[in-house]
Amino acid sequence: MPDHPLTAESFARAAEAIESSITRVIDGKPDAVRAALVCLLAEGHLLIEDVPGVGKTMLARALAASVDASVRRIQFTPDLLPGDVTGVSVYNPVDREFEFKPGAVFAQIVIADEINRASPKTQSALLEAMEEHQVTVDGTSHPLADPFLVVATQNPLEMEGTYALPEAQRDRFMMRISMGYPDAESEVLMLRQREHINPLDALTPVLGAGDVRALIAWVRGVHVSPAVEEYAVGLSRATREHPDLRLGASPRATLQLVRAAKVRAALDGREFVIPDDVAALVEPVFAHRLIASRGTASARGRSSTETIGAVLRAIVGAVRVPLATR
Repeated sequence: MPDHPLTAESFARAAEAIESSITRVIDGKPDAVRAALVCLLAEGHLLIEDVPGVGKTMLARALAASVDASVRRIQFTPDLLPGDVTGVSVYNPVDREFEFKPGAVFAQIVIADEINRASPKTQSALLEAMEEHQVTVDGTSHPLADPFLVVATQNPLEMEGTYALPEAQRDRFMMRISMGYPDAESEVLMLRQREHINPLDALTPVLGAGDVRALIAWVRGVHVSPAVEEYAVGLSRATREHPDLRLGASPRATLQLVRAAKVRAALDGREFVIPDDVAALVEPVFAHRLIASRGTASARGRSSTETIGAVLRAIVGAVRVPLATR
């Protein structure tokens, strides 16, 4: 990146370079690639839920390979312990004192693979790290790297050996997305490309960790008018008051919705957020945090996920959109 101050245009170019790098590996999934980039630059975390083998971990690895940042991968299994994630204090007989051995969470990009295969106790080891960017062991706090991003993958709950993520854990993920199966053309291309080489091996970083920090700092200054702020709050409050939902969006969800909207605006080369930025992100930011009322989904012949999606689309259509946004 150039040494002169960032502008909306240079921000968009830098972000496009990361996107282009990822799409060399993840073909035909532009929305998933954009979601990963938004979470990185908005200082959030990404939850990818889908069946095995559709590229969830590959997306996380492609993002990590596209920026020159430290990467650690944690394979979550039923026997994984919290200390494996956070680290432990080990007695040093030479110095006759305990010393801290960092766990796998001490990296700038942490890939939490199949997070819902671990026990709730182990899942909770990430709570402090994701919210406060630190880990506390034996009363001592240890700061994490900057930037810090958790990309977690999870299998659908109906699959064997999974534990549902608790509400507090889900609320710490900025967005939840699904990869879905590739179209026929992309799948054929994948077969040809990966016959002799792994495309990840050909990726080189297009930006350094310092450049990513600069992008994050710049996007914080994207302007959000009071009218757009009120619009975001109105969307959140509508989820809390809707009769088909027994758990609505938290204040953290509102904050992360606005942060994500800032990045979306910046990716489009704007220094200000418009209502469309907010509305477009409501479902990926809110859906995984909400819980449908008991009996509502079955009474209407829908799954809980379908019910929540329908409710959010209805809310976006009902909440008044501000006319003046700047």
